[in-house]
Amino acid sequence: MPEMRFVIRWPDGAIESCYSPSLVIKDFFSPGLSYSLEAFVTSAREALTIASDRVAARYGFPCSRALGQLARIEAVAARFGGAPEARVAVESFEE
Repeated sequence: MPEMRFVIRWPDGAIESCYSPSLVIKDFFSPGLSYSLEAFVTSAREALTIASDRVAARYGFPCSRALGQLARIEAVAARFGGAPEARVAVESFEE
């Protein structure tokens, strides 16, 4: 499966490179755009779950790296307390 990384900028300016085992991320995010924190987490959850499910369909088990990445995104997002003005920018895709 083609894996990829997507680079994001958190509301505090921190840059993070995130992992996906599938290119499905491209269906949910566009480089150069920013998303409300809530919308970003919701879309990341859906995209990474789909990616993990694709791995499961092909190899018989879910992708622990995708699920770990999702857990990391949810944990970092929780630090911002759901502030309505908080935004996450997608900086780039790396295949």
